[in-house]
Amino acid sequence: MRIYLVGGAVRDELLGYPALDQDWLVTGATPEQLLALGYQAVGKDFPVFLHPKTKQEYALARIERKQGQGYTGFACYFAEDVTLEQDLQRRDLTINAIAKDESGELHDPYGGVADIKARVLRHVSPAFSEDPLRVLRVARFYARYFHLGFTVAAETLQLMTQLSNSGELEHLTAERVWQETARALTEQDPQAYFELLHSCGALKVLMPELDQLWGVPNPEKWHPEIDTGIHCMLVLKQAALLSERLDVRFAALCHDVGKGITDPALWPKHHGHEHSGLPLVQELCSRIRVPNDCRDLALLACEYHQLLHKAVELRPATVQKLFDGIDLWRKPERLDLLLQCAIADLRGRTGFEQAPYPQADYLRQLASAARAIDVKAIVALGLKGEAIKLEVAKARLEAISTAKQQWQEQHPAS
Repeated sequence: MRIYLVGGAVRDELLGYPALDQDWLVTGATPEQLLALGYQAVGKDFPVFLHPKTKQEYALARIERKQGQGYTGFACYFAEDVTLEQDLQRRDLTINAIAKDESGELHDPYGGVADIKARVLRHVSPAFSEDPLRVLRVARFYARYFHLGFTVAAETLQLMTQLSNSGELEHLTAERVWQETARALTEQDPQAYFELLHSCGALKVLMPELDQLWGVPNPEKWHPEIDTGIHCMLVLKQAALLSERLDVRFAALCHDVGKGITDPALWPKHHGHEHSGLPLVQELCSRIRVPNDCRDLALLACEYHQLLHKAVELRPATVQKLFDGIDLWRKPERLDLLLQCAIADLRGRTGFEQAPYPQADYLRQLASAARAIDVKAIVALGLKGEAIKLEVAKARLEAISTAKQQWQEQHPAS
């Protein structure tokens, strides 16, 4: 029996990148032998065991063969005669097919070390095309290592394109699509994930609401980059610089989806895209099972980003409607989350990367004034039902008006 450290832990050690998990591979052993040594069996589809002391996962070497459609259509064979090379051959990328034995020696039958040095994501074997999930995994690794200068090998991109056009991606479960997407969104360069999926045709299959943004023009005055797809990728990158939160990044990504269905005769203008985009956001979130918190913030970012940009110009009554719409009174944190999306939207334009966003401080000042209204004191006046709501709304409107006037006095040029 031989034990090897495999996969991400070896890859990230070679990259000098923080490794999160350690996966171990066992050759020349049977399940019975591991059980006799005190390992605990936990694998359902193939033999995985927990170490009796460290509780880390140890998997028996195995071979997988395609039998059906999708990423679950595999038959798994494991036995004492499965070699390390055979197990590594079934892995997706060469950089993930490196093993280190107990003496520290590297076993690299498929050139993963060379690809790490060359900063290339390359598939191990033609079996790559048997698993559609690997299209998303490569895109996620691309987002993870984009800042290190990684590229995708031309032959791997070709296989990804073939998979995207084959219909196999349609067999991926919504949960797996979101799982990979959510992980990519938390990386340093989440935009790289969507750019690669767009280039290989996978985004058109899985998230057409986003894919159709490429090629849609914006007014050059406000969008020197012009293309809406490019703009949304720049916005996502800016959102990643502003916040580590998954909901903020996803909302920033989705804010302009309405532009994808603007009548081309109206280009480059997109009047009302903040409203036409709402059903598209709903449809996207429903299809890939986006969690409620991410969906809700994405809908609000889509609907209100234009108002946030125009905040200083808005009448107090319109500001109050904005606060009502985002439920500022019960969820005050939403304003800052949406402002992060709005700042990313502004800075996600060529030449605007360092642009100030005074609307943020302005709206925070108005929101603070409106939230300072003592609702309990109004209730104590003896009002009932609808009368209480009207009086609270009146008081908040007066507070917003006063705060607006104070802001204008403090910022006469704004």
